[in-house]
Amino acid sequence: MERRPHNDNDTGQHGQRGRRRGGLQRDRAKEQEVRRRAQSQGHSQRDTDRQRGRGGGRGGNRGGGAERQRFEGGRNEQPGGGERQGMRAGAARIDVRRGGHNGDRREGRDEKRDGTDPSPRKLGYKTLEDLSKQEPSVVAITLSSNPGFRVLLAEMPMRPDLVQLICLVLSKAFTSRTERGTLQHLANIIKESKFFDTTLLHYVGGMMSESNPTRRAQYPQHLDHIITILSEVVSIFPASSVSTVNMFVTMLQASINTLRASGVDILSTIVEKMENLKGLIEHLQERSREGTLRTDKDTYGLLTRSDDNQGEEQEDFRNIPLYPTPEEFQQNHRPFLRPNLTSQRYTNTHLYLDTHFRLLREDFVRPLREGIQQLLQNQRDIGRNDNPAKMKRFDDIRVYFDTHLVVPKCTQTGLAYIVQFDVQPLKFVRWQNSKRLLYGSLVCLSYDNFESFLFATVSDRDPKDLQKGQVQITFTEESRLKLARIQTDQLFLMVETTAYFEAYRYVLEGLKEQIEDDLPFQRYIVECSTDVQPPAYLRRRHVYDLSHVASPEHKNSIRPFNSLEPEAWPDMEELGLDESQMEAFQLALTKELAIIQGPPGTGKTYVGLKIAQALLTNKDLWNNDETAPMLVVCYTNHALDQFLEGIHKFLRDGIVRVGGRSNSEILKQFNLRELTHSPNFKRTLPPHLRTAHGQIYRQLCEEERAIKSQAMKLECSLKGVIRETFLQRFILERHWENLNSLPMEDGFETWNKKNTNLMMEWLGLGLTNFQQREPETTNGNEEEAMEEEEDLIEIEEEAELIQAERMIEDGWTIGPRAGRDDKKKGKVEEAVREVEELMLAMNLDNVDIRAEQNEEAWQMPRDQRRKMKNKIKKELGKSSAMTEQEEENVFDVWSLNLEDRWRLYRLWVTRYRIELRTKALEFEEAYQNAVDRLADVKRQENLHVLKKATVIGMTTTGAAKFRKALQEVRPCLVIVEEAAEVLEAHTITTLSKACQHLILIGDHQQLRPSATVYELAKNFSLEMSMFERLVNMGLPYVRLNYQHRMRPDIARLLTPHIYSALENHPSVFEYENIKGLNTNLFFLEHNYLEEEIKDGRSHQNIYEAKFVVALCRYLILQDYKPEQITILTTYTGQLHCLRKQMPATDFSGVKVHVVDKYQGEENDIVLLSLVRSNPQGKVGFLNIPNRVCVALSRAKKGLYCIGNSEILSRVELWSNIFHTLREKEQVGRALTLCCQNHPNRQIKASNAEDFKQAPEGGCTQPCQFRLDCGHVCPRVCHPYDPEHKKFNCTKKCEKILCNEGHRCTRLCHQVCPKKCPVKVEKIIPHCQHTQMVPCHQDPETFVCQDPCQKLLTCGHRCDSVCGKPCSTRCIVIVTLKLCCGHSQQGACYYKTSKEQPECKVQCKHQLKCGHDCRGTCSKCYQGRFHNPCPRRCERLLICSHKCMEPCTRDCPPCQRPCENCCVHSNCMRQCGQPCAPCIEPCDWQCPHQSCSKLCHEPCDRPPCTQPCKKILNCGHPCIGLCGDKCPTKCRFCDHDDVSEIFFGTEDEPEARFIQLEDCGHIFESTAMDQWMFDTNQGPEEERVVIKLKECPRCKTPIRKNLRYGSYINRSLAEIEMVKKKINGRKSDIEEKRRTLQSQWDENLNIGQMYVSNEYMEIQEKLERTYLTASDLWILENRFDFLVRVAKLLKVQKEKMLFTDGHTFQQSISQFMSWLNSTNQKFTDQQVFDLQRELQRLNLMAELNVRCQIANTKGQMRKMQSEVQEIRHALEMPGQFTEQDQLNVKEAMKSLDKKFPVTGLGISEEERKMIVSAMRMPPGHWHKCPNGHVYVITECGGANQRSNCPDCKASIGGENHRLDSGNQVATEMDGSQHSAWSEANNILNFDPQDF
Repeated sequence: MERRPHNDNDTGQHGQRGRRRGGLQRDRAKEQEVRRRAQSQGHSQRDTDRQRGRGGGRGGNRGGGAERQRFEGGRNEQPGGGERQGMRAGAARIDVRRGGHNGDRREGRDEKRDGTDPSPRKLGYKTLEDLSKQEPSVVAITLSSNPGFRVLLAEMPMRPDLVQLICLVLSKAFTSRTERGTLQHLANIIKESKFFDTTLLHYVGGMMSESNPTRRAQYPQHLDHIITILSEVVSIFPASSVSTVNMFVTMLQASINTLRASGVDILSTIVEKMENLKGLIEHLQERSREGTLRTDKDTYGLLTRSDDNQGEEQEDFRNIPLYPTPEEFQQNHRPFLRPNLTSQRYTNTHLYLDTHFRLLREDFVRPLREGIQQLLQNQRDIGRNDNPAKMKRFDDIRVYFDTHLVVPKCTQTGLAYIVQFDVQPLKFVRWQNSKRLLYGSLVCLSYDNFESFLFATVSDRDPKDLQKGQVQITFTEESRLKLARIQTDQLFLMVETTAYFEAYRYVLEGLKEQIEDDLPFQRYIVECSTDVQPPAYLRRRHVYDLSHVASPEHKNSIRPFNSLEPEAWPDMEELGLDESQMEAFQLALTKELAIIQGPPGTGKTYVGLKIAQALLTNKDLWNNDETAPMLVVCYTNHALDQFLEGIHKFLRDGIVRVGGRSNSEILKQFNLRELTHSPNFKRTLPPHLRTAHGQIYRQLCEEERAIKSQAMKLECSLKGVIRETFLQRFILERHWENLNSLPMEDGFETWNKKNTNLMMEWLGLGLTNFQQREPETTNGNEEEAMEEEEDLIEIEEEAELIQAERMIEDGWTIGPRAGRDDKKKGKVEEAVREVEELMLAMNLDNVDIRAEQNEEAWQMPRDQRRKMKNKIKKELGKSSAMTEQEEENVFDVWSLNLEDRWRLYRLWVTRYRIELRTKALEFEEAYQNAVDRLADVKRQENLHVLKKATVIGMTTTGAAKFRKALQEVRPCLVIVEEAAEVLEAHTITTLSKACQHLILIGDHQQLRPSATVYELAKNFSLEMSMFERLVNMGLPYVRLNYQHRMRPDIARLLTPHIYSALENHPSVFEYENIKGLNTNLFFLEHNYLEEEIKDGRSHQNIYEAKFVVALCRYLILQDYKPEQITILTTYTGQLHCLRKQMPATDFSGVKVHVVDKYQGEENDIVLLSLVRSNPQGKVGFLNIPNRVCVALSRAKKGLYCIGNSEILSRVELWSNIFHTLREKEQVGRALTLCCQNHPNRQIKASNAEDFKQAPEGGCTQPCQFRLDCGHVCPRVCHPYDPEHKKFNCTKKCEKILCNEGHRCTRLCHQVCPKKCPVKVEKIIPHCQHTQMVPCHQDPETFVCQDPCQKLLTCGHRCDSVCGKPCSTRCIVIVTLKLCCGHSQQGACYYKTSKEQPECKVQCKHQLKCGHDCRGTCSKCYQGRFHNPCPRRCERLLICSHKCMEPCTRDCPPCQRPCENCCVHSNCMRQCGQPCAPCIEPCDWQCPHQSCSKLCHEPCDRPPCTQPCKKILNCGHPCIGLCGDKCPTKCRFCDHDDVSEIFFGTEDEPEARFIQLEDCGHIFESTAMDQWMFDTNQGPEEERVVIKLKECPRCKTPIRKNLRYGSYINRSLAEIEMVKKKINGRKSDIEEKRRTLQSQWDENLNIGQMYVSNEYMEIQEKLERTYLTASDLWILENRFDFLVRVAKLLKVQKEKMLFTDGHTFQQSISQFMSWLNSTNQKFTDQQVFDLQRELQRLNLMAELNVRCQIANTKGQMRKMQSEVQEIRHALEMPGQFTEQDQLNVKEAMKSLDKKFPVTGLGISEEERKMIVSAMRMPPGHWHKCPNGHVYVITECGGANQRSNCPDCKASIGGENHRLDSGNQVATEMDGSQHSAWSEANNILNFDPQDF
């Protein structure tokens, strides 16, 4: 088995091999095999669809050896007990419910990959002909999903006209550019068909010999189709199709030349296509020769390499990849960028697109690039072995350590993965509000310091899961393919960039695809012309009818008019508009590019809706063909909902809303998802879409079931402690036995099986165990604090708000099954719960964590349970596990400390998870491909809806994602709301070629677009929207001037400081004053300092938070509704600080937001916390006028701000605002509170404490209002509820309840109880005890709670209470006399119970090996079958491993995985088996010398002594020697390690070093060479021992170093000779195997009938390719005992009474359990015990048969006492000795003499003599009705009648029928039937004898 050399990045572990049977290395080997298989599988034929090249594991060179190794598990191949019993029923139940098959079975699935009939009908010529006339998308979807197309392509031979037609439809299908997944699938079908590699090839070859001129003239067109098909196939599958396509190219060129020669004209376009195809083939072949063309999906294989000297500025931006490349992470990489031109025009459209593409890409790449560079530099600075990054905070990235894939997840958009990261360094993060790992964020995972990496996006985010360190991610396509080559248990470093990648991706793809000439409005957007023309459609027809837009009183008076004549327009009053609104309205309708600025409250949405209504009611002007809809685009979902709701008022149908989550019930019916899931929708679809949907969906479900059956188990494995039975296959056999052999303390087991689970007990989580350990293993009351936290108000967290905008579709999907998921969810959850119950001994998802419990066991206090839960969570969250070497060294698992037990447990779980993950991998690619194809179909379904719409609404992100759909829908009219908040690149991708009219509505003086990189925003003007740029460039625009929102005092803050002019509408002068305060506008000054939030660049100010919350509470007490109040803050950190002060009981309904997320919103009262207050005077983004504008313009009636005016005044804008405020004394150090009930009482509030002077919102005077109940209101002055209708009196109720005069115990406002509950003394009649009984209750019905005084039958007192029935089981501890003869302490009830406790007395019997037995009386079955000797052998084997077998006479061959390896391959056999020598050429080469031998032979060159010339990663020279692997240590960086004295030569300045690959220790080269080559080194007794040399430091055997290959190979050759001797001669083993096989065949019938499973296992083991003499010895013993047991079971079935047989069966079952024990090695003691027990069973069987015979003869009663005596002797406890055997045989002989077996009155010997003398075959002996025997001669059938000579009864009969009462004398010869014919006589013989 070959193994390629490792490269520098190969991290494969030679030394860490799997140590268990079926060990971890073999798990990985199977995993690699499955990964290799998965990489070579496609949709339909998994063995051929993908070629993966030679790459194996990490870095692509893990080698094929491990991949080919099959999973071997010995005993462990069978599922564990628990898994066998329940998993199939539980885990597969979900599959059964869905009507599917079990996900683990894949037989026959390739034939039905598309979920169709296994023999589909072929696609006919007529169907293809009709299809050729359809749209390309219809053709592509139909061909890829119709199984009949596969059948057609397989047809041979094929008519030429059919070949031509197929080429025609295929070339048409490939012109569809929107269905990528479908085209991939179609190309794959073609590539793997006979049509492609045979039929089409013959057709092309036949062109050259064609003589018919008509056909020759048609060939150019066919050539065009064929070249198109070939180009697509080789582009999609370069690696696997390049050779075939190359043959086509050669033949096509020859055909073209022949056709030209015969006079056929070949078009230049065909020649050009042909040249392009040839160029592509040459490029791919070059890549293949270089070894860089690896897989079909490596897209870099298709990129032409640009000249190294060519500057990046000359490169077309369309050739720049979207994702960062490894080169970009280099320190010296500086991308070429141009600034966004904001004061001049662009020279051309290409430059314009290029600029925005580069800037936008750099905006998301730079944080990732610089963050990773900073991370790598940081590691270089401190050293690779340290991990300083965990403690370090990086500016541009967030780093997550020890990340690994946990479980695959089937989602609507494809395959996702739950990943687990180390959450410990992130304990401070508040995930609900954190911007970490938001939906759509880009993460980069690497395991090799970013030499290579994988990209993925966050596809689901749950804060609860994030607290556990789990998040769901979806890999990019290229990364998915790389992932398949990486080990399942690989740990990654995960880096997250702060940018929202999904939005970038859609827009960047859109910019790449944008054709320069197709960009609309280039005249204005690129050239910045200020002469804006009317829309093109208006130049044709310009008459508008605005009657529908007019005010109600003017609707009938407005007539159609020429819109291009300004004087013809109606008056603004008639349209219900003010002056600026009318101006904006006219501009929007008459200019093809209109810009409308709407300051706060000026009604820009109102105007926008008027414009939309005017356009829609005049639709015939701009939509002649009735197909082009209007497109409405908004930045946020909220604004989109508002705008579409406004449109819905005048357009009841025809709206389609595409985008994120909508909160509007009105628009729910218009949501794209709702429309495509409506009952009638499917019926409106074209047939090809319905068919394709069904076909692909069935396949998708099939693959999903298969993945989910594994994923459920994977998921459950993280939720708690797994039962040991599920892990049995992954635990070493000796550890499994040890785990089940519980430790003893003072002769008693420490564990009660009834009370808890074995694994729980072992992990220290048992009831008593945990309570004893708890003080040292638990930490704090963290969870208790969380539980007792007061219920706080719900705040829309910033994370949630951001995510809501990122969701492009409801359910985050455009998948087909979203509507059905809710229905399935319950069933899935139920199935998961069933699996959890089967798998988990402790489930953390259950609040009370009650698993494996009963009432006796779980008397654990709640806080103890909580601490246990925290303990388990903490341990499961750790990533450290035992190494397999450590595991091997564990002798007793119960002796480990708790920390090591958990580490060992995590190793077992890792193995289990690797197996599950490997199984799931087989199905993942097929699932993803099906999802992609279904998404293609769904996109066509969406288009079907969108093309029929009148208005389409989208968010900007949605428009970017659906840009291809928009290109097909071709909206000619686009309205962009919030246009000033949108990056220009987003706006560009919204526009399609068909757009004739663009209306931008926004306000560039409010919030601007946000960029990730500050430098790009400021220095490159990336943050400037198209709206603002065009305004700055002088394009005509209109600003709305009348505000309808703010009272004049508030509006003064904006004018003229932000807006030069803003008029107040009359309505804002009519607002009432704010109650309880003396001003409607106030700025509270303070100088309390802010605090910085640890995670993220945010701040909080606790003083401000407390004041704002106190003011909010005060306003609510003034009788304002909570919904009328909004608290705004400028920082997200303050948001959480506010929430902590706001319990839901007081503040539910109050809105709390950050300013940026509140644009477009308003409320009556706004409380604004500005947060910033610091000694440095930093104000952050409070100096940005846009944000200040939004913050100050949200309030209608009252605005109250709090901040540090001193530092804010340094900003000119704020200084001007404060000047305005001081004019009316609206700024100060204290806010004046005024009591509504007592106006003369006022309070100056400067902090939250001051509000306590108005505890109920009024003042401190008492209320004194008399309530209806007569009590006085106890509260202080309160302005709310003045009539006290809502008040509940809380004083004590004074009503009398009963005749005894007891008063009501409840509060005044509560309803009095109907029965008096006061407890009084009463005497209980039946026991006369005095008890406290409720007044109303009859003492007869009361259960007396005094202890019961009665005595049980045993004499002990009852432990129940007096009023309850006495207990049936006495639990008083007494001395018990057990049936084995021993005495021990136990519960009293055992005395009268059939059940007995286990005897815990130590056995101490001396075993055959000479050691004392360590078992107990019960465990050794009273001495019948002793526990195996647990002493470990530990003798050193020839392979240098220690013998791990328990006490053994002859050590068997080593069972560990062999550690011998070379640079080419690893030996994958067991260590004790001989290794096959590697016959590859030796790889030991260097510039100075080389070896000419084979790899396994001693080298013929000396070690090189020249210094190594390489430079280490740290920049220092290597300290090794030429030709050797470079040591990982550096003379400078690791000076202490390198110069440590061992041999004495290490500190020499020119010393060179060698690093041993097996253990990693470093030694000075000359001394190490002498150590290795000097045979006299080491102790004298070891100089002649055959063994490998060991590391001088740690004694690890040296196997791998090339430098010492000669010595190692010589030693290994000697070791191999010894191995062969130990294992036995092959010929002897084969002879023994054949003998055993022959014996097995002889006994097959009886073995199969009675011990089937065990018997067939013998055959399986005999068929193994490699068996040792030791293996055969075990098989021989096992076989011998099985045959003897089978014969006993045959006797039991045929010749025993039922009751005797049942008891005997139990004894046999006990014997079989011993025989099948995993510890059964057939040691001397074990064989002796089995033989003695078998002797007992033989005699027991003989006795039972004797009883059955006696029973048939009616003798049983007479011999009862003798039988009982013998049975007692056989059933006595203890081993059945030879003396016992003699005694029983004597008793049996005595019994035979008294009661002969035959019942014939003669002895057995006499019977045999008579039968022998008569020489009659079976069936001739008969007996009369009274039992007298006679014989029928001849045929044995009764042909005459006679009389019995003894009793005169009738004997014989006629016609072969015996007379009544006569029967066969079975006791004479054992026959069952008369021998009157051969056919009947055959029944007298045992079939086993033939």
